[in-house]
Amino acid sequence: MKGKSTLSRRDLLKTGAVGGLGLLLGAGGIKGLGMLGESKQTASAAGDSDAVIPFHGAHQAGIVTPMQDFVCMGAFNLTITDIAEVRKLLKAWTVASARLANGESVGEESDNALVPPADTGEVMGLQAMRTTLTFGVGPSFFDSRFGLADKRPSKLVDIPAFKGDELVDEWSRGDLIVQVCANDPQVAFHALRNLARIARGKAVLRWLQQGFQRTGAADASGSTPRNLLGFKDGTVNTNVEDKQAVKDIVWAEAGDGASWMDGGSYMIMRRIRMRIEVWDRTSLGEQEATFGRHRQSGAPLGAAKEHDLADYAKQGKNGKPMIGADSHMAVASMGGKVKIHRRGYSYSNGIDIKTGQLDAGLLFICYNRDPSSQYIPMQAKMSEVDRLNEYIEHVGSGIYAMLPGVNKGGYIGDTLL
Repeated sequence: MKGKSTLSRRDLLKTGAVGGLGLLLGAGGIKGLGMLGESKQTASAAGDSDAVIPFHGAHQAGIVTPMQDFVCMGAFNLTITDIAEVRKLLKAWTVASARLANGESVGEESDNALVPPADTGEVMGLQAMRTTLTFGVGPSFFDSRFGLADKRPSKLVDIPAFKGDELVDEWSRGDLIVQVCANDPQVAFHALRNLARIARGKAVLRWLQQGFQRTGAADASGSTPRNLLGFKDGTVNTNVEDKQAVKDIVWAEAGDGASWMDGGSYMIMRRIRMRIEVWDRTSLGEQEATFGRHRQSGAPLGAAKEHDLADYAKQGKNGKPMIGADSHMAVASMGGKVKIHRRGYSYSNGIDIKTGQLDAGLLFICYNRDPSSQYIPMQAKMSEVDRLNEYIEHVGSGIYAMLPGVNKGGYIGDTLL
């Protein structure tokens, strides 16, 4: 990335540039069901695509930040057992992350040609591209290795087995989680690659998944993106400008039972594979009945516009409700009583060499203040009756305590460690 001489120009981009999705399969359905207001998480406009989002603050960036175009997420397993070494790693990651978010390399380069460069170099000359780096710890972080068992938050519960789960161990869990989002895929990958490089000897990657949504350049109007099944995805989500809603839905507080989590959140990751070949042979009528929405407009069945309220009592010519009780929309709405903050991305990993079918779907990401009363009951209901289950399978899973924000002079996880 560009060096220090460009920082003053980048700082100017902050003015008026920063601020203002993943499919909801498996945990709350098409974004637009039972949530608050119109989503502010569509792809960024071209004018702010290279803006800088500050790394430091009361909350970590990348949680309620308007969604960037790409994600690169990785889980790490620690290979050390000394808590002092964990601190060293997180301090090193903090320094590197602040630089990466600012559009700099991970460290100052040496003129010594006999040593490896400090940075891997593939983004030299590129902008910061609204990069955010967001960190969390999994339940395994609180096992016997580091003497932190008594600090495990009661809200960091193990995700139960849901009906229909086909979880693969290598796509699940992890001691540490890192979510990198940016408006350029190479910039996002570069950040995670260099964090993995810094972690050598202390932690190894357990899994890594890249994801995407349609870019701001592809749709300058900022209309609702579509998922890989062809339906609009992101009609409604938590309105991040509604501070009370964000407080209630997203942010943990000291009074919730773990004072060190004040200002943090709990993230659920579900890697959801779509049976795309089966879906592509399904009639339009069945597709729309599965979602409970019109494919073209995104409107609820029986309505005309995307943001029209769903009328679950409205009947069709056959005398049956137009939006079936087992439709994704009806099941996911949960009567508007359960809310989570979604931040998911589509993914495509080529083909499954065993079947020759596409390996593609959703990297579902959501944030909530209390998974036991938010995400878990929502997913439990969906796993039982959602019509969409015929076309998807959950193959990866993880829950993580996403740490509070980092103040200048502090480091990632300092409230815990």
